[in-house]
Amino acid sequence: MFRPLSVFIGARYTRAKRRSHFVSFISLTSMIGLALGVLVMILVLSVMNGFDREMRARVLGMVPHATVESPTPIGDWRALADQVRRQPQVVAVAPFTQIQGLLTNEGQVQKVLINAVDPAEEPKVSIIGDFFREGGLEALEEGGFRILLGDRAAARLGVGVGDKVTFVAPEASVTPAGIFPRLKRFTVAGIFHVGAGEIDGHVALANLHDVARLQRWQPGQVQGLRLKFDDLFQAPRIAWELAQRLGGQDFYARDWTRSHGNLYQAIRMEKTMIGLLLLLIVAVAAFNIISTLVMVVTDKKGDIAILRTLGATPGQIMRIFMVQGTVIGVVGTLLGGVLGILAALNVSDWIAGLERLLGIQFLNADVYFIDYLPSQVQSEDVILVCAAALILSFLATLYPAWRAARTQPAEALRYE
Repeated sequence: MFRPLSVFIGARYTRAKRRSHFVSFISLTSMIGLALGVLVMILVLSVMNGFDREMRARVLGMVPHATVESPTPIGDWRALADQVRRQPQVVAVAPFTQIQGLLTNEGQVQKVLINAVDPAEEPKVSIIGDFFREGGLEALEEGGFRILLGDRAAARLGVGVGDKVTFVAPEASVTPAGIFPRLKRFTVAGIFHVGAGEIDGHVALANLHDVARLQRWQPGQVQGLRLKFDDLFQAPRIAWELAQRLGGQDFYARDWTRSHGNLYQAIRMEKTMIGLLLLLIVAVAAFNIISTLVMVVTDKKGDIAILRTLGATPGQIMRIFMVQGTVIGVVGTLLGGVLGILAALNVSDWIAGLERLLGIQFLNADVYFIDYLPSQVQSEDVILVCAAALILSFLATLYPAWRAARTQPAEALRYE
């Protein structure tokens, strides 16, 4: 497309005459503006990818992909699990029971959702075992009435491993002396930190049999089954089909899209919208090349006239200035791409260091679902951003190059 002579002259024209330092400055600022636009776009898209990854790995790794439940306690859950496992997309099954209430300790009160689990089966459907700071699932021995708390809940209650907490159930017990709330003392057997405020502050784990006794169920009875699929995005359809197959009147299904679907969709939509908005910044930086080349064309009218006099065709003149604009676009895009990748790979550590230095936390887990800034560089995003910047830069060269090709030698030399 570009001949060697056009490339050579176009590259030389990237720098204007000595007396026209302003033109050189404009070329430099166009290049820097494009680089900053590419850098910011790669960085922000990587941060959005990080939120998407953490949402999948942490939050959706903790909550079930789907559950199959019954309005009444399920007695033989193992037989039901065997039926569910016949579905090819089901990777793992584990029993669970949930009960809401309050935990109290020395006047401190914290609302909590207790997930009663089987310590042997739970690791198959949850990643909670990877986030324990103290203790673990193996500490949930049957009959011990032990509980595992998130670090935020433990901090609010002022308890640690080995301390006692009182669970206040939402149901009351009627006795001859009157109506009293149902209370049960639990021993804190472990502390976990997932990094998601909702989980670390409001979710606890206990033994399945202990919670069954607390609810006055028969030994072994459970609320339902937690399911893990090979593709979590198929969870709504497969869970509904399973519930219908097991008996639509006796069982019903819930999936992760009902509890966290809106948050996940919001993250995906935000990435798309932010990407489009940042692309406008790249477009503005790329089209600054138009003003740069227009000024260069004005500065180089004498040279253009001489080249035309020596036999250069309008097409050759046009290619010269297209090369110049393309050089600015390529250098700016490569510089921005390299700096953007470096920034995206280190932004989590930089923000963490800045938080320690200033003594503040930018992401509060009470507001956001995680308490740190994640980042994940994806090659397709980098390629897309750089390609868009190069295309816009190339398009920005067409009009000034066309203007240069229309320059008449006689008119240009008249004022030289």
